[in-house]
Amino acid sequence: MSQRTLIIVKPDAVKKNAIGQILARFEKEGLRIVAARMVYLSKREAEGFYQVHRERPFFGSLTDFMSSGPCFPVVLEGGEETIPKVRAILGATDPAQADEGTLRKQFATNIERNAVHGSDGPETAATEISYFFRGLEL
Repeated sequence: MSQRTLIIVKPDAVKKNAIGQILARFEKEGLRIVAARMVYLSKREAEGFYQVHRERPFFGSLTDFMSSGPCFPVVLEGGEETIPKVRAILGATDPAQADEGTLRKQFATNIERNAVHGSDGPETAATEISYFFRGLEL
């Protein structure tokens, strides 16, 4: 069975007009786009999505950032190892520690404005996908 995951092209990368380049990289690596759309998250919606980080010191600035402009959630699929493959393409959360050739090294500004969110596991992916897409949209 093919595993699915969620990425979100964050407001910083949308502002840089990097959506196409980012999606092309995933497609080049053999991943298929299952669903995608442009979304303007309210502060409350960003807080809902990132609620797992509510107690962390960066929660306020992260949700401010994610509600500062449009973002582009995308569901990707590509075999049984989709999530680890996507995370390798993304690179480290902190672009200063990301390997050359990764999307975060190429497009991110800093650890918070790191261009693309990626689900970290199958359960998280299922929850995050359902936050943005209904079954009929997939």
